[in-house]
This record gives sequence, C-alpha cells and structure tokens, in this order.
Amino acid sequence: MDVAAEAARLRAAAEARPLKLPVNRRIDERHHFQTADGLSVWFTIQLSSNRRISEAVFERDASRPTDAECGAWLRELLTGREAVEAPGLPHGPVRRFELFDPLPPTNARQA
Repeated sequence: MDVAAEAARLRAAAEARPLKLPVNRRIDERHHFQTADGLSVWFTIQLSSNRRISEAVFERDASRPTDAECGAWLRELLTGREAVEAPGLPHGPVRRFELFDPLPPTNARQA
C-alpha cells in the first residue's frame, strides 16, 4: 500500500466534493480507504459560512489506531499543516483530527 498515493486520492475526492454545512453531511465511499490490516481512513473537507474544516478519521475494530499510523496519513493528507486531535473516548477504536481554516470574505458577506 502506498500511503502517499491513497492520501492524494482521498484529498482529491474531498476537494472535488466538499460537504456544505450544516445541510450536506453525507459522506460517500470516495472519502474512505481501508488498509489490509483493517485501518479505515476517512477524509473530508467541510465548508461553513466562514470556515473550511479538514477532518481525518481513523478507525479500527480490533485496536486503537496508533500515533505513528495516524501521523503517516496526516502528513500526506495535510501536507505542511498540523491538525488537532478532537476529544474522544480514551482507548477507543476511533481517532478524529481536525484542521480549521478561515475562508476569505466574499462580496456577499461584506455587504
């Protein structure tokens, strides 16, 4: 498995179909990859009126995703930027990382 290639595919899918908040929260399989050892990786970009939210979710049924696994994917998904891990259940099988970027003002918002 090539993490860089799969991360690029997930990033392209998220860029092509960002979710519009608060109404469009449906995520499809183009935003998902599962490794041979059972790690599920989901990557979405969500747009609100003033923020762009990049979200990576790592999940494995058998065990908690490790820092090394999440870090390898995050380096490729968010090149040169650092996401923050969202609070979750201690030792739970799901880890979620978020990066919030402000959107530039548009003419409609300035009026």
